[in-house]
Amino acid sequence: MTDAIIIGSGHNSLVCAAHLATKGWSVAVYEQAAVPGGAIKTAELTLPGFRHDWAAMNLSLFAGSQFSKTYGDVLSSHGLDYVPAQNPFASVFPDGKWFGVSADPVATAARVDDFSPSDARAWREMSASFFSDAAPIFDLLGSPVNKRSMAKLALKTLPKLGINGTLDLARFMMMSPRGWLDETFESNHVKATLAAWGMHLDFAPDIAGGALFPYLEAMAGQAFGMVLGKGGANTVTNALKAMIDANGGTIECGANVTRVLHENGQARGIVLADGRQVMAKKAVIANVSPRALARLAGETGNKAYDKGLSKFRHAPGTMMIHLAMEDLPDWTAGPELRDFAYVHIAPSMDYMARAYQEAQAGLLPKEPVIVCGQPTTVDPSRAPEGKHVLWLQVRMAPGEIRGDAAGEIAAMNWQDAAEPFAERALDILEAYAPGTRAKIIGKHIVSPMDLEADNPNLVGGDQVCGSHHLNQHFLFRPFRGHADGNTPIANLHHTGAAVWPGAGTGAGPGFLLAQKLAGK
Repeated sequence: MTDAIIIGSGHNSLVCAAHLATKGWSVAVYEQAAVPGGAIKTAELTLPGFRHDWAAMNLSLFAGSQFSKTYGDVLSSHGLDYVPAQNPFASVFPDGKWFGVSADPVATAARVDDFSPSDARAWREMSASFFSDAAPIFDLLGSPVNKRSMAKLALKTLPKLGINGTLDLARFMMMSPRGWLDETFESNHVKATLAAWGMHLDFAPDIAGGALFPYLEAMAGQAFGMVLGKGGANTVTNALKAMIDANGGTIECGANVTRVLHENGQARGIVLADGRQVMAKKAVIANVSPRALARLAGETGNKAYDKGLSKFRHAPGTMMIHLAMEDLPDWTAGPELRDFAYVHIAPSMDYMARAYQEAQAGLLPKEPVIVCGQPTTVDPSRAPEGKHVLWLQVRMAPGEIRGDAAGEIAAMNWQDAAEPFAERALDILEAYAPGTRAKIIGKHIVSPMDLEADNPNLVGGDQVCGSHHLNQHFLFRPFRGHADGNTPIANLHHTGAAVWPGAGTGAGPGFLLAQKLAGK
């Protein structure tokens, strides 16, 4: 019998297991896929020597996490290695212009000035006050959401900001990306470049609560740059696995958990698809989607909680297109774009709003948002010498297809729609970087259904495991009173992107839970 059983091997599972193991707990992780890591995996998906990140690529949140600060030396000793990107992201536009954020405040502000001197002044002011303005936000994102922590945070924040400053911060946290960007900038190019980050976390331009993410990504990207994993994002997974192994923990892949055993209101263990029962002394920890937790645990005795899990809403899906390339795209807007880790094709807030609305309606968007990752521009080790990989996220995409907004794709299932929808995305890329198709030497498409089949937490290809809209975020993630991972069943705990502080490659959900269980 082990102290803790962990269901699923997403990075938050591994973070949780690693911390508990270092605190003397015996831990066992059970993963249904063939390899651990959840969305953070790397493989040769196209041709030998071309290493592609399956879903997640940007490791900045993990590198900056409290877990990483606590265990950085240990993780490095187990092989964790990063590559910094000094040019994190840019956007291209139909008029042939581009705007990008670099880890150089002077250069970035000068680019803003090319679009609007007024915006450049606003950008410089925002940059100068970023560390003080963002401090309470980072405090919030790194804190458990419970009465004690929130009271402590309020006592820390109020004296610093005062009543008016605190109210201004609360107002900002509730603003939509469009609302904040229209209030702050006049250039549509600058607005669209920042608004694209909302689309990574289910915040179309007009969704309340979404202003936070364009702000943080812009300012943090400028202040710190972006971090990729040396040789692939799975450098994180491999280091966490080695850390668990070194402390006596185990990870079993190909192990499908079918039920959580509980009696008299207390979790006892799990049942696997092969019939095995595994018992736990202290905790059963489920890194699964809320609906999956409802299936595994059945009725918890709390009807409101059970209903909340069953009604948990997922964001629209994502299609991944992995390309082995002879060379990087030749962007019409300028050769400088070849130096950026991400190039967004999301030329206006209206464009993004349409794509989101169409996907929400079950339609294949006529013009989806494209995130073109160029990892080999900063990490040549991911491809043979002189070659490259492209990492394309196609956002948004409906998990269940009800039609095509362009009226061109008749297929109503992803098995048949994936190829033509991928061609639509490549057409858009080609329009901004002519000749890109001719450089493709290998292609691997991952549809929303493929993402879910590999990792059931990515319901309908939802890479953030649930909408982060205000009614399903902060203390409401995944359900009021349970944002710290507790459940109505004693010793059964919930972690992962569906639990506060939510999605991304940060280690918050897993580390906060592990600290609570181990007493820090």
